[in-house]
Amino acid sequence: MAVKFSTVVKTLCAAAAVTFCAVQAQAEVLRVGTEATYAPFEFMDDNVQPQGYDIDIINAVGKAMGYDVQVQNMAFDGLIPALMTSQIDVVIAAMTITEERAKRVDFTEPYYKSGLSILILEENKDKFKTIDDLKNERLCAQIGTTGALKAQEISGNVGAFNTEPEAFMELKAKGCAGVVNDRPVNLYFLTKSASKGVIEMSERITAEDYGIAVRKGNSELLKALNEGLKKIKESGEMAKIHQKWFSVSE
Repeated sequence: MAVKFSTVVKTLCAAAAVTFCAVQAQAEVLRVGTEATYAPFEFMDDNVQPQGYDIDIINAVGKAMGYDVQVQNMAFDGLIPALMTSQIDVVIAAMTITEERAKRVDFTEPYYKSGLSILILEENKDKFKTIDDLKNERLCAQIGTTGALKAQEISGNVGAFNTEPEAFMELKAKGCAGVVNDRPVNLYFLTKSASKGVIEMSERITAEDYGIAVRKGNSELLKALNEGLKKIKESGEMAKIHQKWFSVSE
């Protein structure tokens, strides 16, 4: 069932001496799926509540369009199946728009432009200067991501992990030569103390667009989300959110 726009519920008051009607606005619930281990896009705060760039974006879109946003945390590789089986209405999880995914779900207009990069140990900076230097090495990535697909293309020897922090830990433990991941996530990791001894390779791999996913054929919700994205971009809200998480407005 497609999620509808906000509805206005009209309550007729029939009690004695009451001669007016109460009109109450009731917001539609928008069930949003994400995978909250992918900082700065989505992660759990100290109160075990999802936060991050994507969470701020979907909340802003929801507010602009009159939705009551409810975020659910689940495994990344389970997000599209949950969407297809109507367990959730929307997916926002730093999800790259790809032809393969577009066969199963519909995407909004891109809300973020990203790309892939590789993190390596600083001690190996002279050994791994180009991507070709990694073709015979074991690489790490998160299951179901475009980073995992690209790692497979580069070397064919990939350790796939449920979360990106696990992939970073494997790199630190010298279990792989590099982590292939979205560049904003890699850069965010490098700001943390746990990243000591890790650097980014200078060669960028790809450029990618992130989109919000809805069930195939849910044109009503897709239109509303695109309208919401347009509104928060024109109002400057999107630029503020970008500045908050990436220290630049776009």
